[in-house]
Amino acid sequence: MIDQTVADFSLPATGGQTFTLSACQGSTVVLYFYPKDSTPGCTSEAQQFRELHPLFVAAGAIVAGVSRDSIRSHERFKAKQELPFALISDVHELLCMRFSVIKMKSMYGKQGRGIERSTFVIDRNGVLRHEWRGLKVAGHAQQVLDFVAQL
Repeated sequence: MIDQTVADFSLPATGGQTFTLSACQGSTVVLYFYPKDSTPGCTSEAQQFRELHPLFVAAGAIVAGVSRDSIRSHERFKAKQELPFALISDVHELLCMRFSVIKMKSMYGKQGRGIERSTFVIDRNGVLRHEWRGLKVAGHAQQVLDFVAQL
């Protein structure tokens, strides 16, 4: 998928918006997929992207978080964490399937399908330039920013 054009998509996002990839043409897009709103790792990851958000904007990037949570859940999470970027609701897993981020996971001894924490950078022309899969939260947003700054 690297160096391939990402097909356009439109999904509901926070703030009553619809996030459409083609509307972002001319900007780098950072899509970060996370398992669940308001969980410790996902909160930490969102906070890191929030803290670095002005630098992403300065680098010409649009950041958006994606999970299977509802818009209502996303709105609460976004407000509580004061996130300056959109959270995309993918309740039907359309985007999750397109980026192959749904994996079998074990949580507290139970098996289930869930999102493998992953981030994708799409360049100004809609081409996928980099991906991180199964990543660790600590320092990840900075890694993504460093990559975006080189584009």
